[in-house]
Amino acid sequence: MTSAHQELIEPSSWVGRSTTTDDQITAFPLNALAGLLNRESCPAVAGTPVPPLWHWVYFLPAYRADELRKDGHFWGGELMPPIPLPRRVWAGSKFTWNAENPLRVGDKATRLSRIDSITPKEGKSGQLVFVKVVHEFRSRAGICLLNEHLTAFRGPPKQEASPSPVPPADAASAWHRELIPDPVLLFRYSALTFNAHRIHYDWPYTTREEGYPNLLVQGPLMATLLAELIHTHMPGAILQSLDFKVMHPSFVERAMHLRGQPQGNNIRLWASDDDGRLTMTAAATVA
Repeated sequence: MTSAHQELIEPSSWVGRSTTTDDQITAFPLNALAGLLNRESCPAVAGTPVPPLWHWVYFLPAYRADELRKDGHFWGGELMPPIPLPRRVWAGSKFTWNAENPLRVGDKATRLSRIDSITPKEGKSGQLVFVKVVHEFRSRAGICLLNEHLTAFRGPPKQEASPSPVPPADAASAWHRELIPDPVLLFRYSALTFNAHRIHYDWPYTTREEGYPNLLVQGPLMATLLAELIHTHMPGAILQSLDFKVMHPSFVERAMHLRGQPQGNNIRLWASDDDGRLTMTAAATVA
């Protein structure tokens, strides 16, 4: 057993590590993301609340080029352990908002990030490692948002491995939007979030080295598009919580079906591809 593998099996030296990042909440990232999402809204100004999931345009990494993995992600360091598996994907997130104290333009805000767990597993496609990080966002007025974020690290693709079955998605819903994501959409979102992960823009790397058929839509972008259904169909609702899970990758130039089904204050959200495969599930609560 290698020392790296041993570290993954016994992660006690990494669990509990934390880091703090400060940022100034400014208007331009919100206005740029509003344009990307085709929102017709007034430009953000001082005091404008940050819409749900739009916090991803703040607290951005500023790593040097020599600190990046081959896939474009940061190798590790103060917080994230240097897991020696080549493929990294966004697996899911859970959010809880403090409606009385949202992040606002003009705030000096802080994000406290802590490794909650590191879980090695063995799947059909090989070794997997799940890293759960808890983020706590605060302004001077107190806590604004809690986020439990799950990242999956995977080994290289195996030609002989059969893909895991993906459940079919429900084709009936109260809300439905069809979107065909293109490389420009992915590029603009990666630019706004300073995301250097090559599976979102580097087609030769994505197809030849990671074994995917095309560029992958960012998980946070998919989640944001689902949350936009609530903004469109329930514009007065206050989002209290969201819990997302990625079921299967979504790819550029293929239809993405975004759906929602409200039931009182609870909303079921999901996304599927043009083959009817479930790509993301989510549960939301609103007030």
